[in-house]
Amino acid sequence: MEITDRRTKLEFAHSMKHIAELYPEAMVIRVALDNLNTHKGASLYEAFLAEQARALARKLEFHYTPKYGSWLNIAEIEWAVLSNMCLSQRISDKASLHREVEANILSRNAKATPVNWRFTARDARRRLARLYSGISE
Repeated sequence: MEITDRRTKLEFAHSMKHIAELYPEAMVIRVALDNLNTHKGASLYEAFLAEQARALARKLEFHYTPKYGSWLNIAEIEWAVLSNMCLSQRISDKASLHREVEANILSRNAKATPVNWRFTARDARRRLARLYSGISE
């Protein structure tokens, strides 16, 4: 996990470049993202020359979580767990933050607790009816 000072377009673009470098043989890298305004392909063009940005944009395939459905997103649930387990305390510097986050990730991965997903398509249609008025149960 990469920890940055802020959440700017440039930091996002450099994180995406780093991910692409981790998987040089991959034809496509699918990236699940929330809808933060910096999480766009345009960020690549602000950070890199057009040719490099275009190459990255071709390799990365962005998939966005629903704007009003973060409670459906397992990644958001994991962020909440991370926040509750280690980010609720005052962390004095970036190195300490990195150690805390890595320790949490290692611990969570070692447990490998599966998600017992009980939310059905019918539940989603009922709960999100106002967003999908053309869909009935």
